[in-house]
Amino acid sequence: MTDWTSLDYAVVDVEGNGHRPPDMVELAVVSIVGGMIGEPVSWLVRPGQPITPMAQRVHGISNESVSTAPRFEDIKDDVLRALNASALVAHNAHVDVNVLQRKLVDWQCPEVFDTLKLSRRFVPDRMSHRLGALAEAFQLTADVPDGMRPHRAGYDALVAARLFVHLATSPDAPRSLEELRGLPVAGGGDEAATLF
Repeated sequence: MTDWTSLDYAVVDVEGNGHRPPDMVELAVVSIVGGMIGEPVSWLVRPGQPITPMAQRVHGISNESVSTAPRFEDIKDDVLRALNASALVAHNAHVDVNVLQRKLVDWQCPEVFDTLKLSRRFVPDRMSHRLGALAEAFQLTADVPDGMRPHRAGYDALVAARLFVHLATSPDAPRSLEELRGLPVAGGGDEAATLF
């Protein structure tokens, strides 16, 4: 079986402008290399359409906050460098992946691990699988840098990275990459794959 730390991961979170489909107003990436969580890298992004009042209430990013921020095209190369990993991790990953794929048309999305799906599989008894509820249940917010708060990309990406490592290493021993992928392992059941 393959150690999950054999892959390098880019953990992402995207905050949107509230439109359908959403446009990016903030992006953060946190690397996991050799099982160690790196520092968040984040960007505010000026969207093509204004941020809706509802979205502003959720993440607290105002239209004024992004009025002088770069357009996505201006940070695209930096984002691609940050996403250069063997696998992508996100909570409720299809949302983040869809936004990234719309912005990075030629980008080849690597293998995706969705911490929402992993938590439902590995800790099915939880009342809620929301990122905030899991962060509280597993005490994942200790030592979060000052100024970071829920529903901002840097905070959510860092907490998702901590959740992924927690799920990959809990409860008794590190899980194999095959277990994270939902593949049958020797002595295991035939659980269906839960990757995005």
